[in-house]
Amino acid sequence: MAIEIHVPVLGESVTEATVGKWFKSVGDAVAVDEPICELETDKVALEVNATASGALTEIKVEEGDTVGVGALLAIIDETAHGKTSPTPTTPKADVAPAAAAPAAASDAAPAGGVRASAAKIAADKAVDLSKIVGTGADGVVTKADVLNYLEHGATAPAAAAGSNDTGSTVVADASPREEVVPMTRLRRTIAKRLKDAQNTAAMLTTYNEVDMTQVIKLRNQYKDMFEKKHGSKLGFMSFFVKACVQALKEIPEVNAEIRDDAIVYKNYYHIGVAASTPAGLVVPVVRDCQDRSFSDVEKEIVRLGGRARDGKLGMDEMQGGTFTISNGGIFGSLMSSPILNAPQSGILGMHAIKERAMVENGQVVIKPMMYLALSYDHRVVDGKGAVTFLVRVKECLEDPQRLVLDL
Repeated sequence: MAIEIHVPVLGESVTEATVGKWFKSVGDAVAVDEPICELETDKVALEVNATASGALTEIKVEEGDTVGVGALLAIIDETAHGKTSPTPTTPKADVAPAAAAPAAASDAAPAGGVRASAAKIAADKAVDLSKIVGTGADGVVTKADVLNYLEHGATAPAAAAGSNDTGSTVVADASPREEVVPMTRLRRTIAKRLKDAQNTAAMLTTYNEVDMTQVIKLRNQYKDMFEKKHGSKLGFMSFFVKACVQALKEIPEVNAEIRDDAIVYKNYYHIGVAASTPAGLVVPVVRDCQDRSFSDVEKEIVRLGGRARDGKLGMDEMQGGTFTISNGGIFGSLMSSPILNAPQSGILGMHAIKERAMVENGQVVIKPMMYLALSYDHRVVDGKGAVTFLVRVKECLEDPQRLVLDL
């Protein structure tokens, strides 16, 4: 019996996606719930799973094609027995065309694998795939990589060196000076949203600094006990989430948004925690942080971060945030001005903790300091509110007992 695989519902207001890559080729065996392809939407990359076991007999769309919700992707024959692929990312049909290249070309496929569309072009143009460095996930060679190689790097490395008429050696630059790689749908959406935020909001940033001594001391004192009891490590982010909730309760406009001609104040605290992934920046949301304990916050951040890195975040896990925290400090950033995550009115930027000389009671002492930055929409938040918000966050972090006592 033939089973049709269609594009699933992609989420609220999302009507189309781009076919990112096929994990299976025509003739491959598939099992129920096994991923057969990946779709890229404006917000996430998601896998489409087989709804039946059998053999993949037809693929209806190519990698890079745009498809709408409900579009036919592939057909599975439940009565057939297909061949088994070596790995999900390197189907046999993907690397087979490399063997059809001229004898002068190497038969070795790139370690990261080859997408079917890339292999087809390479076979048609007699391109040696082993000479192409893949830019896809895990080093997979994409269609864009092959096209770029044909345009800029078609000279074989063996011909890179030679002699001119004067007898001197001439070394050619075999690598292209520029690479043209099409933006993914997710990257295009990130770029558009960031620019829209700059164009729409009256964005301003205020700064402060916080002494992290007490948080570090408390974390070091209880981190082993915390992990033993709750099964998760005690990080810094849970302190910042809880401190922001305290500050947002006092300065509600930072937790608000403009909707039409009204300001909507929210009495719940869905905190977005920005995460960097190979596909781009995503902001999964930790919901109802006002009702969560430190351990609940830590576990949810770890869970969402893992799903973000694996490209498995659902649309519902990234929608509905009321405030965002971005931690550039993990990459070494000392200070930056984060861009608002529209339609939110505030975003807190964390940065690297650095020991600095500070004056305390007339004495110079060394303290672990962090710069904080709050970018806010001045249409909603006045300067006084923004500064007060940062001061409250600073007070909670420099005296973390406030968080326990809800002060």
